[in-house]
Amino acid sequence: MINYIDKFPIFLLIFVRVTAFFLMMPIFSYRTIPNSQKIGLGFFLAWILFFSNDAQNVEIDGFYFLLILKEAFVGIFLGFIAYLILSAIQIAGGFIDFQMGFTIANVIDPQTGSQSPLMGQFLNTIALFFLLTVNGHHLLIDGIMSSYHFIPVDQPWIHLGNEGFVVSVMKAFNLMFLIAFQMAIPVVGSLFLVDVALGIVARTVPQINVFVIGLPLKIGVSFAILIAIISVMITVITKLFETMLKIMHDMMLLLGGS
Repeated sequence: MINYIDKFPIFLLIFVRVTAFFLMMPIFSYRTIPNSQKIGLGFFLAWILFFSNDAQNVEIDGFYFLLILKEAFVGIFLGFIAYLILSAIQIAGGFIDFQMGFTIANVIDPQTGSQSPLMGQFLNTIALFFLLTVNGHHLLIDGIMSSYHFIPVDQPWIHLGNEGFVVSVMKAFNLMFLIAFQMAIPVVGSLFLVDVALGIVARTVPQINVFVIGLPLKIGVSFAILIAIISVMITVITKLFETMLKIMHDMMLLLGGS
């Protein structure tokens, strides 16, 4: 007969990893979700994990404080990786805003409390709706649940010194900017051609004030291109979710030493 009171430290370790993951991951980390609901969801998810992964049979010999730090780091790091990849959408919006002239019109993102570019906020809202539509938040929760197969609760260390881990982190950062560039290049490239055309007009017809007609022209061209390529951007966002889950899986393998 298992004494579950004696197994409370195991449950606490699981609870620390799950709640730390919710601190960073998209959707669940937003300020609009009350902290009581985050803690409650983390508690019930940890309760499910405690009974579903045979965690109640784990024995801890010592170094409990180090295990708590390890669980907190794993949860925060996996949530950060998920947030990092989705940040490519905000960066792409920043590139587009810079060319459109919307850089001075940043807005406060109510979800994170930080300044966000207008187009970045628009694209991020579409991405979040799409993530909820395809049950991507369920896949994120499944990711933290499957992390216990790669990084057990009683494993006292994680392989941060592995060369492959450092390379994978750098590739994740590189991939974030690469995806942002790919999403923004149709609009940014078109606006560059508009700037070239306005420069030619300014040299050939000096009477025309290109500074007056340039800004509304670039805004109109930007919206026309966005309407034309929005379906392609949705496809890129879909691939972005797949990439996020793959990188999370690779990071769990490296942290677990597999």
